[in-house]
Amino acid sequence: MDPRTTALVLIEFQNDFTSEGGTLHGAVSEVMEATGTLANAKTALEAAHAAGATVIHSPISFQPGYYEISSHPYGILKGVVDSTSFVKGTWGCEIVGDVAPSGEDIVLEGKRGLDAFASTNLDFILRSKGIATIVLAGFLTNCCVESTMRSAYEKGFEVYTLTDAVGATSLEEHANAIRFDYPMFSKPITTAEFTAALAGELASADTSRGY
Repeated sequence: MDPRTTALVLIEFQNDFTSEGGTLHGAVSEVMEATGTLANAKTALEAAHAAGATVIHSPISFQPGYYEISSHPYGILKGVVDSTSFVKGTWGCEIVGDVAPSGEDIVLEGKRGLDAFASTNLDFILRSKGIATIVLAGFLTNCCVESTMRSAYEKGFEVYTLTDAVGATSLEEHANAIRFDYPMFSKPITTAEFTAALAGELASADTSRGY
C-alpha cells in the first residue's frame, strides 16, 4: 500500500455517535465496545499521518431545522431528524477529539446523506491528489460506510474497509455487512493489517532512498 496514493477516509466520527451523551451513542455503543472502533480509528489515523498518507474526514451536518433535506424524511435520515443529531454548531456535530483533524487533514463540506461522494467534492479531491486507494472507517458499518464503499468501487478506486474501525446499531447488522457485503465491494482488512501495509511500504521507500 503506497502512502503517496492512499487516503484514509474517516466517516462521521462525531460526538453524537462516538461519545457518552451523544444522541446516537447508545445505538452504537455495543458494537464500538466489542470492536474497539474508536481506538482502532485513532491507530489508523496515527499510522496514516506517520506514513504521509492523505487523511480525509467526512462529517455530516445540518442547519437547525434540517432544511437541507426533505420535510418528510424516512429511513435513516428520519432517525437523525427525530433524535436532533448532527446539528451545526453543537457539540454533537463536532468530530471527536481522539481523531480530530490536524495538520494537512482534509475536512469535507456538504455531506447531507449517506454516500460521502454524493453531495461533496470528495471525488475531485481524490483525483486531484492522485489517490488510487481509499481506506474507509466510521459509521454506520452498513449505511454510510457501505454506501461510500459502493460508490468508490464503481468509480474505480481500490477500496479497503477497516472491519474493526466501523460501527453499527447492532452486532448482527455489523457482522452481516462485513461478512456478505464488504467483500463484494472492497477488500476488508483489520487496522493492524492496514498499519502493517503502510509501514511496509514506508520502510521500502526509506530503503530505496538509502536511509
